[in-house]
Amino acid sequence: MSTKDHGFQADLPRLFGRRQALTMIGATVAVALPGMSYAAQCVADATETEGPYPADGSGRILRSNPNVLTESGVIRDDLRQSFGPLSGATDGVPLTLELELVNVDNACAPLAGYAIYIWHCDALGKYSLYDIEDQNYLRGVALTDASGKARFTTIYPGCYPSRWPHIHFEVFSSPDAMTSGRDSLLISQLAFTEADSAMVYDAHAAYSNGLANLARNSLSRDMVFGDDTEAQTRQRTLAISGNVSDSLSGTARIGLRA
Repeated sequence: MSTKDHGFQADLPRLFGRRQALTMIGATVAVALPGMSYAAQCVADATETEGPYPADGSGRILRSNPNVLTESGVIRDDLRQSFGPLSGATDGVPLTLELELVNVDNACAPLAGYAIYIWHCDALGKYSLYDIEDQNYLRGVALTDASGKARFTTIYPGCYPSRWPHIHFEVFSSPDAMTSGRDSLLISQLAFTEADSAMVYDAHAAYSNGLANLARNSLSRDMVFGDDTEAQTRQRTLAISGNVSDSLSGTARIGLRA
């Protein structure tokens, strides 16, 4: 990244052009991942805590208050490397995510042009910018295309003692609405199945504490997912396909009242 980077605001004209292009051609470029299957139902995702590590400038941070949403380059496909003024990469099983954003108040119609920010821990359960202060990987934003779909390449997150394996996300109406970190339409989380998590943690050396931490938790007792309805749990549990020795794909639907 150039040392003369002027930040996220300087990127806005280019990003809006990209969003308009995606709106026009999204239907032709969207590729279904193997094993993709969304539930026929469509329910509103529950609003959840963003946790202590969002790095979204919201001001509700215990240890520091960075705001990656103002960084040039935060809208990106591959989250495995740090961006902006930082450099470095993280290890783990590659995971391609496809998230479908729909309007639950309009017959599950796709929502195009929205910004989805995701963040999650690394293979050992550590968060960039907090536990690992000199990295900002495993954080980034994607824009939804004409089919309401946003795509990321990241890694399968690890598991730490107090939580079930998960990915945090925030939904914004547009890229320019997200820079303050206070104008999100939805803050919530995605879950993984026990079988998928155990498979990944057993197969890859980067997840050295994964199986032990997974055994300490359960989806039904989790502080976030434990009070979900059955329909909410099904909707926001990622459907995983692929080969753990190569890469995995994950799909989920996000239901928004828009």
